[in-house]
Amino acid sequence: MKTQIGIIGAGPAGLILAQLLHLQGIDSVILERKSRNNIEGTVKAGILEQTTIDILREMGVGGRMDREGHFHNGNYFQFNGQRRHIDLKKYSGGKQVVVYPQHEVIIDLVNARYENGKDIIFDVEDVTLHDIDTNQPKIRYRKNGLDEELVCDFIAGCDGYHGPSRLAIPDRKEHVHFYQYGWLGILSDSAPAADELIYASHDQGFALLSTRTSILQRHYLQVDPYDDINNWSDDRIWSELTARTKTNDGWQVPDGPINSKGIFQMRSFVCETMQYGRLFIAGDAAHTVPPTGAKGLNLAATDVKVMSRGITEFYQSGSTDVLDRYSEICLRRVWKAERFSYFMTRLLHTDPKFDSFERGVQLAELDYYTSSEAGLSTIAENYVGLPIQWGNVGDIKSLIN
Repeated sequence: MKTQIGIIGAGPAGLILAQLLHLQGIDSVILERKSRNNIEGTVKAGILEQTTIDILREMGVGGRMDREGHFHNGNYFQFNGQRRHIDLKKYSGGKQVVVYPQHEVIIDLVNARYENGKDIIFDVEDVTLHDIDTNQPKIRYRKNGLDEELVCDFIAGCDGYHGPSRLAIPDRKEHVHFYQYGWLGILSDSAPAADELIYASHDQGFALLSTRTSILQRHYLQVDPYDDINNWSDDRIWSELTARTKTNDGWQVPDGPINSKGIFQMRSFVCETMQYGRLFIAGDAAHTVPPTGAKGLNLAATDVKVMSRGITEFYQSGSTDVLDRYSEICLRRVWKAERFSYFMTRLLHTDPKFDSFERGVQLAELDYYTSSEAGLSTIAENYVGLPIQWGNVGDIKSLIN
């Protein structure tokens, strides 16, 4: 089988790329190791920044998002029992975010793929990449017990951190940072806590209250990443959420039956080598962020926006300018998103090693960022998403050395 672009992974990155290329008349084949039911049925959080909202609308797949998503013009930071509003729209020049879960984005993109008359090859196994430094890279895989080969002009590795694409890049440069914080996440049948997300910093630890629907909520607690979820009864979870988020005026988080709960560790990761030969990696294959800054899906969307532009220019004019600078363009935005996610995580989480002085400084920072024009603007412009910067910036290493 032959195609122009072989895409490994039917997550947000791979599906958005396929739709962007389709609109330019460029053919692609998507390979996915999971089933359709699996990728559409795995409930995941999703805060879409303005750039991603614009991309989905431009592709013609933003209709259901516009109808059913929860559009927020701001969010709340809470500390010392006080809640302060961050007016994202005011301090970012009119931009906003939408709470629209990742699996819903995937459903919309999969439907668009089939409406275009294209297919997705699900349930593939043993995916390997070959000849990526030639003009005819190949993807080999097994489907229904048979060995298959896909010959492409380019390969887009959108297969996540554990996929084969990143591992196929020789001598890659990588950075990883593990946080001592874990998140305990729950889905509960309860009323919304507020009209917008609440980020709460408390002496006992961080908490996040977010909305999914009018009757289903997603909340998080900072915990030891190595703790056992069996140590956390529903009563203990609600007790901690209440303690960390109640305000001085007596407000308390609405509770209800918990449908699911789990603990995960947080880390930051960047693979600076995002391209090699005819292979380009995007999304979680190239970088991961802690969820505090709400950047994961959004970085994936802008990665493939850059990739699709480079591929389109190649087929339309033969130019490789954007493709040659793919890593540089993406990493300029990636590192700033990593910085913001790191900043938000350190700002809001309670470090058990902090003494009273360090905690006092942290509270002073929260006061500053939620009360000054400069602080509010910093939070707002980063939270709604920074623009893609297409110009040359020289050696990207100068940004981190």
